[in-house]
This record gives sequence, C-alpha cells and structure tokens, in this order.
Amino acid sequence: MLHSRRLNAGICYLTATEQVRLLRSKQLSAREVMEAHLEQIARINPQVNAIVTLAEEAARSLALAADEAAARGEFLGPLHGLPVAHKDLAETRGMRTTFGSPIFRDYVPDFSTLLVERAQRAGAITIGKTNTPEFGAGSQTFNPIFGPTRNPWDLSKTCGGSSGGAAVALACGMLPIADGSDLGGSLRNPASFCSVVGFRPSPGRIPNVPSRNAWSPLSVVGPMARNVADVVLYLSAIAGPDPRAPLSIHEPASRFAQPLDRDCRGLRIAWCPDFAGLPFDPRVTAVVNAQRQTFEALGCITENADPDFSGADEAFKTLRALAFYQQYGALLEPHRRQIKLTVIDEIERGSRLTGPQIARAEALRSQLFARIGEFMTRYDFLVLPVAQVPPFDINQEYVAEIAGQRMETYVDWMRSCYFISMTALPAISVPAGFTPESLPVGLQIVGRHQADWSVLQMAHAFESASAPSFPPSLAERVEL
Repeated sequence: MLHSRRLNAGICYLTATEQVRLLRSKQLSAREVMEAHLEQIARINPQVNAIVTLAEEAARSLALAADEAAARGEFLGPLHGLPVAHKDLAETRGMRTTFGSPIFRDYVPDFSTLLVERAQRAGAITIGKTNTPEFGAGSQTFNPIFGPTRNPWDLSKTCGGSSGGAAVALACGMLPIADGSDLGGSLRNPASFCSVVGFRPSPGRIPNVPSRNAWSPLSVVGPMARNVADVVLYLSAIAGPDPRAPLSIHEPASRFAQPLDRDCRGLRIAWCPDFAGLPFDPRVTAVVNAQRQTFEALGCITENADPDFSGADEAFKTLRALAFYQQYGALLEPHRRQIKLTVIDEIERGSRLTGPQIARAEALRSQLFARIGEFMTRYDFLVLPVAQVPPFDINQEYVAEIAGQRMETYVDWMRSCYFISMTALPAISVPAGFTPESLPVGLQIVGRHQADWSVLQMAHAFESASAPSFPPSLAERVEL
C-alpha cells in the first residue's frame, strides 16, 4: 500500500504536459491518472478543503471511456484524460454549482459555461468543483456552505481568493490543471499565496459565456497550473472567439500550441518598487526585488518606473459595484438574510449609482487605458508584486492595515492586482520565492495590449531561470 501511494503521488506531481504525453503514448491510462488523483484528494483534501464537490463515479466512467477511445487510436483532444475541477462560480451541467452561497446550496444547472464545455471537448475529465468565497467577493476563500480553504504551506493562513480552491488543489497535487475567474485579482492572488501560476488573459481571449455584462472587460476567466507550460496547455484548449461574446479576440486557440522559448535579450522591463504609491509589506518587496537580477541575467533591461494610476481606484470601485448590482441585484430583496454583508454593500452601492458617476468611472478608465498604453510603448513588460501582503491569518476576513496604512474597504489590500485589471492588459502570477516564515510570494508580469503570448513567454523564461527554493508543502509533509 505504501509503495502504491508513493507511485500515485508521483503521478500527481508530474506536469500536466508530461501526463498528457504519457497518456498519448499509452504508458499511463486515464484510469491510472484518475485513481492517482482521487487517492490524493482523499488523503489531502480533508485538511485543506479545496475541492467541495466531487463526482468520483462519473469521473471513473469518463476515464474508462477515454481509455476505450485511446485503444481505438482515438484521442479526445489536447487535454485527453486529465482530471480538472472547475471553480464553483462556473455553471457545470449536472453538477452542483453553489457560488459559495446558501441561496444556491442545491443548484444543479442544466448547462455549462463555455470554458467548461471547451475543457470537456478537449478531453479533460471534470471531477468536481473548487471552493470560492460567496459570489467570488473578496480575496479570502471561505463561505457559509463549505467553510474556509487553507494554505498548504501553513494551514493557519488563507490561500487567498477568489479562485482559492483551485490554487490549493494544484499545489497539493490533487489536480494537474484548474481554472478560475479574475475581476480584481482572483486568478493572480491565490496563485501568489499558494506558489502556483495564475494567468489573467486579455478580455475576450477566453469568452465569458454566458454573461450578464458581456461588454465589460473587467471580469475574465482563465487557467491555473503548477507551471507556465501547463497554463499554456490548458489555454490552447479553451481560448478562441465565440459569436455570443462581443469582446472576443479573433485569434485561434492554436496560437498557444507553440514552443514557449524566446530570446529575452534587450526586452525592456518597467520595474515598479513603489507601484502607484501603494503600501507593501517589506517581506513581499524583499522577495520580488531579489528577482530583478534574474530578469537581468536573461538579458532584459530593467528600469525603475512609476506609471500613473490616478483614478484607477475610484473607477474600479464604481464599476465593481455596478457589476454586482447587474449580476446579483435581483437576489437582494428575497434573500437578504442569506447574503454576506460585503456583497450586500456592493449591490446597494451599485443600485445607488447615478448616470454621472458611471460616466465619470468610464472616463477615468478610458484615460487610464490611454496613459498606460502610452507608457507601455516604452516597455515590453511591467513587473511588480502580485499581492501587497503575504498570506495572512485564515480567521481574518481581509487585511485592515499594510505598513501602517489603514485599508478603507475589504478590497483595498488588493489594489496591486485590481489596478492592473483596470488596464485590460494580460497579467500573470509566477512563484518568486518565500518569506522567512516560508510563506509564498508571487511576482506579477504585465504585458502590452492583447500580448498574452509574450507575457507567457516572459513568465516561462523567468520561471526557468529563477528556480526558487521551495520549503515542503502540506502534501509533501504528509507521509506517503
């Protein structure tokens, strides 16, 4: 049994790319891959609470079908046989989807979002759902149905959010690939807190279908994995335009099925040690600044820079409130007692917005886009920390103070992420290292308008050159 566990855990920590290679060469079967991950979930998930709905028998049946297809020489797509669990905000046909809300505790949709459909058509096997805060509000993953998700490097700390369950499942070897959504940092923040990779693509790269706010570039869906190549593997299956999405980028998913290597010599990087004048925990800046030499060793030219993000905070908070009102306003009157206070506040602020306030927010966003677009003509990338703090106490709902500065709202501590969201530029979180307390820190690479491929190439080059020393995670501490 001990040997079997070690073998299965070994399968779980292979890269997704390597798992697919072994599946296609028939050195591994989809059933072997599935059983390895189901065993890992059974061992590790009770301690971290990352996967909140699990469909074991359906997953086993689909793995058998994948093996039968492979025996006929038919492979189901680029994700053939890979287990995946979708964020519990993504409606998944026939599978409980709660949005982390008691209102939807027993909701089982009869349709899937486009991302889920594409993952399944590419051969991935949906095994369940990953935890998220209620309606994805806040970068701390807890809700009244399933409770909190714990950080695998320190169970007393948060994993971030709102795609926290996905990040933890990846870090613990319970999934080879995962997905999430990002309005103000929900793909990047948990990736940073859990030392995995989270990519916020350009709006329209992966159309968000269905959507009640299809014209807004603020909320996107995207891939997560343990390394950049696996993020690209997933992206190559779920990217591409859709006629129902007006912001669709008309570039095929095959754009991402290419080698990631590139020559980085001469690339110009805007290094932001004091990004937008925001406060940062010195432990975070120490880890990120230590990686400046990694970019320079790759031949990049780094230069201290201070882009102008004035107006970003006001515009984001106005448009975020509007989005909550559009999405959840109808729930407020009949279900107020079942909704957490921060969500109620967002909905009510959205309901009170006036035409002039919304017009001002849109004007500020347009001015910001023009300013940052001009700034990025001088630089290929912008580099800064993902989060302003390292992972914090799991019993703390949000960060109230950073470096002596009081945070006015429950999202203020995530401005280093949501200011980037306001630009609509592609951005990625890659592991940069650990604090002296062995807490993960992520580094954020931001690219030019719709330059998703360049961001992924730069992240891959950084990842290959940096090789931060990893302390043992929970899954590695558990006796195999």
